[in-house]
Amino acid sequence: MPESADWYNSTYLMVWGSNVPQTRTPDAHFYTEVRYKGTKTVAVSSDYGEMVKFGDIWLAPKQGTDAALALAMGHVILSEFHNKNRSEYFDTYCRQYNDHPMLVMLKEHDGKLIADRYLRASDLTGNMGQDNNPEWKTVVYDENTGYLVAPNGSIGFRWGQSGAWNLEMRDGYSGKDVKPQLTLLGNEDEIVEVAFPYFGGDQDDLLARNMPVKIISVGGRDVRIATVYDLTLANYGVDRGLGGPNLPTSYDDNVPYTPAWAEKHCGVPRADIITVAREFADNADKTHGKSMVILGAALNHWYHNDMIYRGIINLLMMCGCIGQSGGGWAHYVGQEKLRPQTGWAPLAFGLDWHRPSRQMNSTSYFYAHTSQWRHEKLAASEILSPTANKDLGDYRLIDFNVRAERMGWLPSAPQLDVNPLEITKAADAAGIDPIKYAVEQIKSGAIKFACEDPDNPKNFPRNMFVWRSNLLGSSGKGHEYFLKYLLGTQNAVLGPDLGELGEAKPKEVVWHDKGAEGKLDLLVTLDFRMSTTCLYSDIVLPSSTWYEKDDLNTSDMHPFIHPLSEAVQPLWESKSDWDIYKTIAKKFSEIAAIHLGTQKDLVMTPLMHDTPSELGQSMAVRDWKKGEVDAIPGKTMPSMTVVTRDYGDTYKKFTALGPLLTKIGNGGKGISWNTEDEVQQLAELNYTVTEEGVAKGLPRIESAIDACEVILMLAPETNGQVAVKAWKALSKITGRDHTHLALPREDDKIRFRDVVAQPRKIISSPTWSGLESEHVSYNAGYTNVHELIPWRTLTGRQQFYQDHQWMLDFGEGLCVYKPPVDTKTIAPMLGKTPNGNHELVLNWITPHQKWGIHSTYTDNLRMLTLSRGGPHVWVSEIEAKQAGLVDNDWVEVFNVNGTLTARVVVSQRVPKGMCLMYHAQEKIINVPGAEVSGFRGGIHNSVTRTITKPTHMIGGYAQLAYGFNYYGTVGSNRDEYVIVRKMKKVDWMEGPLVEQRNQGVTT
Repeated sequence: MPESADWYNSTYLMVWGSNVPQTRTPDAHFYTEVRYKGTKTVAVSSDYGEMVKFGDIWLAPKQGTDAALALAMGHVILSEFHNKNRSEYFDTYCRQYNDHPMLVMLKEHDGKLIADRYLRASDLTGNMGQDNNPEWKTVVYDENTGYLVAPNGSIGFRWGQSGAWNLEMRDGYSGKDVKPQLTLLGNEDEIVEVAFPYFGGDQDDLLARNMPVKIISVGGRDVRIATVYDLTLANYGVDRGLGGPNLPTSYDDNVPYTPAWAEKHCGVPRADIITVAREFADNADKTHGKSMVILGAALNHWYHNDMIYRGIINLLMMCGCIGQSGGGWAHYVGQEKLRPQTGWAPLAFGLDWHRPSRQMNSTSYFYAHTSQWRHEKLAASEILSPTANKDLGDYRLIDFNVRAERMGWLPSAPQLDVNPLEITKAADAAGIDPIKYAVEQIKSGAIKFACEDPDNPKNFPRNMFVWRSNLLGSSGKGHEYFLKYLLGTQNAVLGPDLGELGEAKPKEVVWHDKGAEGKLDLLVTLDFRMSTTCLYSDIVLPSSTWYEKDDLNTSDMHPFIHPLSEAVQPLWESKSDWDIYKTIAKKFSEIAAIHLGTQKDLVMTPLMHDTPSELGQSMAVRDWKKGEVDAIPGKTMPSMTVVTRDYGDTYKKFTALGPLLTKIGNGGKGISWNTEDEVQQLAELNYTVTEEGVAKGLPRIESAIDACEVILMLAPETNGQVAVKAWKALSKITGRDHTHLALPREDDKIRFRDVVAQPRKIISSPTWSGLESEHVSYNAGYTNVHELIPWRTLTGRQQFYQDHQWMLDFGEGLCVYKPPVDTKTIAPMLGKTPNGNHELVLNWITPHQKWGIHSTYTDNLRMLTLSRGGPHVWVSEIEAKQAGLVDNDWVEVFNVNGTLTARVVVSQRVPKGMCLMYHAQEKIINVPGAEVSGFRGGIHNSVTRTITKPTHMIGGYAQLAYGFNYYGTVGSNRDEYVIVRKMKKVDWMEGPLVEQRNQGVTT
């Protein structure tokens, strides 16, 4: 994503689902001021958000239908700027920087041709001369010679060889210049019908469209091949004069994906769709890419969010906007705040002492351990492509996650149903290598993956520390399921599970008739306020506020390192986060030295992105448990490493920089470099440990400032010498010199006290794809385009096509429109608990608010005076009138997931069909009891539930590989519907506390 200052360089700016003035307040001036330069702004929002009033045009799609709008815009752009009047700039950009020229094999399915996987060098005679990873090298036609070539840059060139992982237009075998051919039209062997999956519900589920193909020999058989470009134009329904079915004659035809079709699905007038698409592309053509889309969380929280994302990204790719100053994809959901990432990671994960670390993607973790999978109504058959493997239709969503974990695609926690310390002991006793022993035991079934039986007490998560996250409040989707299953406490889960409903059970998971409740033994929370999570915790450790501690703060939106400095000492019993964990480490070491001592730990890690293991299985999905392939750690199952841990040394290791940074070095994003000099400089800066023990002579990390100095010294973003080393390491792989990007700042070293005096601008680093320069603002993808560094994808380019088998099974090889899913949470409750008032059924939307984003709290009197003095929801004037609601009435909002109470805001800004409740409103102040549950009214996540998507679980496949905080399942919640009705009686539940011990309930 670009820094917000780059908005000011855009000449056509779309704000799509990001309420910039409200949720990006410090940066909003760039959005408003650029209009004075003549930049046209377009606001895309289902409701009348604050950013809409700054737009020259407002497009208001029905919520959840943004992909339909984006696809129709793409139809216009491809028709007018690629097909009829070809833009020379777009043509040049697409040949080099995206996968449009790449060749895809077609195959037959029930008598129809469909797109299959990319053609690879390994498919052709002699592997096209490619001895290294030929199955990971994609192929194009060279327009100059008519020959097939495997051009530089695909992921096969990244690992196992050096010098050809770049975007130079060269043949990876001969090194000769090539001109990748975009289309086979005019040079085809045949014009054939190819079928594309369609999910809109108003047409056939397979749409046949004509397109040009070539016929080549692959493994002794004739195979039809097509370019991604030709597949893309056919998928979008662009008329290229080839005839055939499902082809519009104008934008007014109701054929996917025309403007007329989109108007029917999303409600945006077709004339506006055509106007904006045409202007967006025309501007990009004339300015060479200065069209930009600012995107926010409004699109991120839909089940099919990736289809919305890809629809918008496709516009930017086909118009050559990615990597161009003032253009591209300005995405501000879940900012990482991790500019100096490679300096932070060794400290955060203890990589200076032990490698690798254990990590987990939280959505899958909580989906399993809060037993939300037991209530999953969405069947795989509802979202699969008509061309999918039929066996997948019987799977539940948890089944896909289990397969992903055991095949090494996603991490798991706990990992196995046997303590890994016990596994290594048993292996030693048997005289067998622990990894070999573990594989044999897993294959035999003697040891199982914990994810296969999450309700077994052996696999419960027993202890949980929550660090400054309001997990049980604003963050965790499915609040009531957390309370019921994870904590085993009072809850308002109102719906039965799959067993009680008599529905099909998961295939890969052991089913227990009674879901396990109260899995956690200990919940500890660090926070500076009594949040919802704190209220449910066994122990609350009071951490200091922002002005009571030393820390660093960075953001993707700004190119600066910002400090937090201790203005006053922590009050009362509170301590800084660093001091809390240091104190815990000290006491833990004393106890662990006695009870644990030194142990060998078997650590399992997924096939990680930016490592050679991302080249897992190249052609098909094969499961070792089903006998389809051997169980090979790091290839077909998780990687395994034996790590020796002296638990009694935990404190000493916590407070010193470990030896691995000297022995092995540091790195990130697939490159590494030597850090001996930096470790020595830290020893001089922080001093060294003088006490006897494992840390003697190593740099100290006693204070939070010491920790900050470690980050700043090790990170290329804050140490110019490290930046030069990092660029040099990348240069070896690409075969191109990139060190010039950091050499002017080689002698810069940013220290903590420097940023206290003044925020400092970071140094350009290969960790990120933008530049820190006085000539351009930071913009993601800039070094890919201008330095010819490949994207870290299968093809090395931006991809319109995703050829993993699960992507094809779910019909998402190319971007398609998928409507919101039916969560099935309304029918069981509608009219079942009447109170005499009208029940509205509305789509549940929980946007970010100005005063309460994520864990930022609003529940104090001063903040509450800015709203209604307590929780509130917004509905339209029209539906309020239907339900007899008056502004400020108390309403109850409920479905099978749970219930909440709030005041209603009746507003013209809210469209029909929507109920809006701002994120991070808690049930701590001014919340009455709920009529349906009889308990205190809930929060915005009381009526939500996590629903995972199988295509987010893919791993070991180039860019579709796990990376901490980057890739994994997403807990969507915007597909949810709720029942809203006026409360008959507002009960503040202020009577005496009575414990009903026989029921285990407190009222």
